[in-house]
Amino acid sequence: MSAQAGVTPDMISTDATTPSDVLTVGMGQSGQRYSSLSKINTQTVVDLVPAWTFSFGDEKQRGQETQPLIYNGKMFITGSYSRLWALDVKSGKKLWAYEHRLPDGIMPCCDVVNRGAALFDDLVIFSTLDAHLVALNQETGKVVWNEKLDDYKAGYSNTAAPLIVKNLIVTGVSGGEFGVVGRVDARDAKTGKLVWSRPTVEGHMGTLNGKDNGITGKTNASWEGDQYKSGGAATWLGCTYGADVDLIYCGTGNPSPWNAHTRPGDNLYSSSTLAIKADTGKIVWSYQSTPHDSWDFDGVNEFIPFDMKKDGKTIKAGAKADRNGFFYVLDRTNGKLLGASPFVSQQTWASGVDMKTGRPIETANRPGDPGKEDKGSSVFAAPSFLGGKNWMPMAYSQNTGLFYVPSNEWGMDIWNEPITYKKGAAFLGAGFTIKPLYEDHIGVLRAMDPATGKIVWEAKNGAPLWGGVMSTAGNLVFTGTPEGYLKAFDAKTGAELWKFQTGSGVVGQPVTWEQDGEQYVAVASGWGGAVPLWGGEVAKKVKDITQGGMLWVFKLHTSKANSVALK
Repeated sequence: MSAQAGVTPDMISTDATTPSDVLTVGMGQSGQRYSSLSKINTQTVVDLVPAWTFSFGDEKQRGQETQPLIYNGKMFITGSYSRLWALDVKSGKKLWAYEHRLPDGIMPCCDVVNRGAALFDDLVIFSTLDAHLVALNQETGKVVWNEKLDDYKAGYSNTAAPLIVKNLIVTGVSGGEFGVVGRVDARDAKTGKLVWSRPTVEGHMGTLNGKDNGITGKTNASWEGDQYKSGGAATWLGCTYGADVDLIYCGTGNPSPWNAHTRPGDNLYSSSTLAIKADTGKIVWSYQSTPHDSWDFDGVNEFIPFDMKKDGKTIKAGAKADRNGFFYVLDRTNGKLLGASPFVSQQTWASGVDMKTGRPIETANRPGDPGKEDKGSSVFAAPSFLGGKNWMPMAYSQNTGLFYVPSNEWGMDIWNEPITYKKGAAFLGAGFTIKPLYEDHIGVLRAMDPATGKIVWEAKNGAPLWGGVMSTAGNLVFTGTPEGYLKAFDAKTGAELWKFQTGSGVVGQPVTWEQDGEQYVAVASGWGGAVPLWGGEVAKKVKDITQGGMLWVFKLHTSKANSVALK
């Protein structure tokens, strides 16, 4: 393929409607993960077969949570331990490889994963486990710029895919389990130079073009004393963008430490969704799903803009399946709560959400205070801190109007312990044991109707679901399982139509594109992530899953594709 001029902001803004390439993680800035392609559909998917594969190689396997990008005849794919490859998209031939030189002492909380890159102009840009942002030339793999996000020795890292908005590259930070201060940064995508930074813990100063840009919130309004200085709220999953309202939507993580008795108050802006003005870095609205979080529920899950049809009206909405077990629908222009419904079978911590105040209706289910009479008494809470849905992105179908949520049914015994902040040390103040709720399944793929909050269908899975979801105009929903399968479901009914064994757990994010008149599907396979590290009794249940590192690319069997085309 001949060289192209480079990826422009206009190309990024229309990525969701150009099926011949995949320029963004999320298959568009809104993160809907929906494709208009339909050659692979409910009738033809049974003839999906491997086209080519690529091995990530050597001993550096672990979790492969990445999503491929496709542009100008190349596929760009990240891997564990901060690696990135460029492949020939037709054959899978390796064109170049980049392996970031990681220092000793990196402190990622939840495996050495990477969730994908970003494309801009002639660059491919990704974040690293030592909290750097690296831009490489798409043709050669040579480093063009390398910017430090923060100090890995203090607990900072980064695993999320960056987001391109206009000429900016937007990133968050990881490290909430080490008492870092979360924030969202926007840099010039061509040079890597910082344009604005917005802290996500109340009381910290933002910047714009090197100058003060206003404090986030109001100092000590919801944090006592100096606790906000190690307040957490890491933005470890990245952001989405609503172009029609020019707002960047970022979820924030747990407040630090987990022991909530040490930090009275709502602890803004932790466990929240923030809407940030793209050009200025100012917070326009926020919604806190778990005030004064005691369970490490976070609020970091992706907020997906979509247009909701309800009562004869079209509403500018956004949806989020939170780790706390509620599926939220908000007005994306102002953050007004439109709906909050359970998408898991058990929630011990709250009985619902007050639609007037937007606050959860809590039960008496917080772990005890280790400094008082109950001496840190344990409680059983559901969902577990790994969440009704964790990092793995859901998908929205413009065909069905449904969201497809990879959920998990588990709970935990959790208790609090005394804790003191020390730079670079774990800052939890809690102990826990995760337990499955049911004998026959943990993972459940659920189709949610955002207008009603109802579960339309569900498909159960023995092991936890930990991979991304994709929907297509062929009325298909694709996702993977730790047992090694990439699966396709009927988007309307939930019937399982096809599956393929990849040889290791699938925790990657599937994509689809069109090339030379044929539709392709790709996904990374390689078991890992937080479950085997933090999963307690669940980790024992999946301990025999084989690790791996492979990219699988599929297309329809040629004879079948031709017969369908001739009809």
